[in-house]
Amino acid sequence: MKDVDTPSPADHVLVVDDDPGIRRLLISALGFAGFEVDVAGDLAEALEQVARRAPDVIVLDVMLPGADGFEILQLLRSRTVDVPVLFLTARDAVEDRVRGLRLGGDDYVTKPFSVVEVGARLQALLRRARGGTAVAEDTLLRCADLEIDDPRHEVRRAGRLVELSPTEYRLLHHLMSHQGQVLSRAQILEAVWQYDFGRDSVVVERFVSNLRRKIDHERVPLLHTVRGVGYTLREQAQQ
Repeated sequence: MKDVDTPSPADHVLVVDDDPGIRRLLISALGFAGFEVDVAGDLAEALEQVARRAPDVIVLDVMLPGADGFEILQLLRSRTVDVPVLFLTARDAVEDRVRGLRLGGDDYVTKPFSVVEVGARLQALLRRARGGTAVAEDTLLRCADLEIDDPRHEVRRAGRLVELSPTEYRLLHHLMSHQGQVLSRAQILEAVWQYDFGRDSVVVERFVSNLRRKIDHERVPLLHTVRGVGYTLREQAQQ
């Protein structure tokens, strides 16, 4: 019987890293795990690979020559390449993790890393991206003037289309599906990320910050923090 965590033959990962040793390591380890692996060493090669064949998921190093991983991500997102992105960052570069998540990255691992962990996180990203949500095809999720059209994978606030990364969309969908409930960071991590981050709350905090910036900008706030507990989505903060 096939292991449920084994990627299907169509699972294609693009590794963007300028270190030949890391590229060889990930080609070998991810290939052994069942992924099809392509590699690139810089922006030009990454764009060439994406144009040739769109990947299902991308592993993107932060420190690259010419254009860094953040610039590459912004360019890919501007070209509507919305596949999940896993950043590789320096061991203690918290600012790299925060910036990467803010720009629309979906996960990260720190260097030096475990190839087993990279594979597990890629599998989790693919499960989340393909997991869908239990919503009827003709049903919209609404909170005040915020709306999710799940069949079209669209979010609108006051009729204006809001562009979200795959993980931002899944987080918002989860919050809207539990309107009025206060969800802890641990509950959100388990439901949205489906992976144990060791209770690394910066992940949730940064994605909530991203959502606030995108859905509450110049509008009546819908996403609220309950200090010491977690987050809730509702029309107005309860007194």
